[in-house]
Amino acid sequence: MEKSGRYAIFADAMMLLEFLGFLRMSFADILDILLVALIIYQVFRWIRGSSVISSIFMAILALYVLRVVVAALNMRLMSAILGTVLDVGVIALIVIFQPEIRRILTKLGSRYRITTNGNGILSKIFGSTDSKLGSEAVKELTEACRSMSLEKTGALIVLQHETRLDYIEDTGDRIDANINRRLIMNLFFKNSPLHDGAVIISNGRIVAARCTLPITEKTDIPPSFGMRHKAAIGITEETDADVIVVSEETGNISFVKGGQVKRISNINELKLLLTNSFAEQKKEKTAQKPD
Repeated sequence: MEKSGRYAIFADAMMLLEFLGFLRMSFADILDILLVALIIYQVFRWIRGSSVISSIFMAILALYVLRVVVAALNMRLMSAILGTVLDVGVIALIVIFQPEIRRILTKLGSRYRITTNGNGILSKIFGSTDSKLGSEAVKELTEACRSMSLEKTGALIVLQHETRLDYIEDTGDRIDANINRRLIMNLFFKNSPLHDGAVIISNGRIVAARCTLPITEKTDIPPSFGMRHKAAIGITEETDADVIVVSEETGNISFVKGGQVKRISNINELKLLLTNSFAEQKKEKTAQKPD
């Protein structure tokens, strides 16, 4: 009796699967399903830090699954309504969440970027730059940080590597000047019109000031970290840039790389970190050049 009941359940399940058309699956269909599942998983990983975007993504996914089900059941009216909602909704979400989408794409590009020697066509297409920071520039930069630390002048200095920061520079004022300690100190002077925001350094030059940086969405940040530290963590999470932070309250200097904050104990340590950071980048590019 139990066996006949099991056979009946199995037969019903087989009929249902055959009705939905899932039995006639080729290798391409299986590969298609796996790729879609992988894409959904990766997208969810990228947006899981934002509860709002995660909720919207799950809602869209649920609507899409519902649309597939009603289409399989040949419910034409419901399928048409869901299709219209999804088509219009996706366009609306792209417009509404443009900054968040750009942040996700920037993070994706930073992780899987194509590294070149900086002189070819690919470097121009994919935005790779041959960023460098000479010893004299390091000296001027660190001396400016030392002076601002002693005077407790808040500062936020972004050092670009390979990932271009054009969209960050567009939020401020472009300068294009040599790295000079007096210029840096004047930029962050409290009464200066350019002191509020970040200074961007690219290819050994100051290229912009008063720039707005993305704020990290981390919740486990120490209470002693202010908005400058949160902005520094945010931009280093999205790109491969390094950031120097000078606290206005304590005068402490911090070096931020890859979302990790390191407190600087003396100015020589900062010089070493800057030198090593750009030396590592140069070494990676040299190793990737063809013989």
